[in-house]
Amino acid sequence: MKVNIHTLNKAFENRVRLGIMSALIAGEEMDFNRLKEILEVTDGNLASHLKALEKEKYIEVQKSFVGRKPNTKYVATKAGKVAFLAHIDALEALIKEQTGRG
Repeated sequence: MKVNIHTLNKAFENRVRLGIMSALIAGEEMDFNRLKEILEVTDGNLASHLKALEKEKYIEVQKSFVGRKPNTKYVATKAGKVAFLAHIDALEALIKEQTGRG
């Protein structure tokens, strides 16, 4: 079976975006600081990748206040989950084909 690499989603080619989506799907929702801590990236780096995923409508931003302090949380959208899981399936198929486990 030949795997079509065009089924891989360009939005998830970057390791930070892959990490963001993995964390959000595993943890349902996370705030900015927790994502930054988990992924070990700078504020600016994380913000730019979050913005790219938000533009694709793969994540949703939820802003609120805890006391007087602003709190920004992120959650994977249904479309984001579907796209990410399809990307993972395509990667697994590619690996299986290359290792002869298909």
